[in-house]
Amino acid sequence: QVQLVESGGGLVQPGGSLRLSCVASGFAFSRYPLYWYRQSPGKRRELVAKITTTGDSTIYPNSVKGRFTISRDNFKDTVYLQMSSLIPEDTAVYYCNAVVGRNLWGQGTQVTVSS
Repeated sequence: QVQLVESGGGLVQPGGSLRLSCVASGFAFSRYPLYWYRQSPGKRRELVAKITTTGDSTIYPNSVKGRFTISRDNFKDTVYLQMSSLIPEDTAVYYCNAVVGRNLWGQGTQVTVSS
């Protein structure tokens, strides 16, 4: 079954850190760039990180640059999002994504930044 499954979300205080994981199955993981997106209530889904197939290049929007780090392990078919210095505006459902003939999304994991 072709799927992405995220985990690692939760409640964290401002200034804290979380690491999200996304495990892939059913496709040749190492051949595809991977993405993390997020969506807050009433807002459009936005890209927060992209990583190339080998992991040698990454892209971030200014809103998370310097605080978020995307990485991947092609042996474990897993992509990660390390988030630090979290702020309340980072509260959202986080999704991993790959375009494998179609736009493939996981079910999402909730991240809530609140004191």
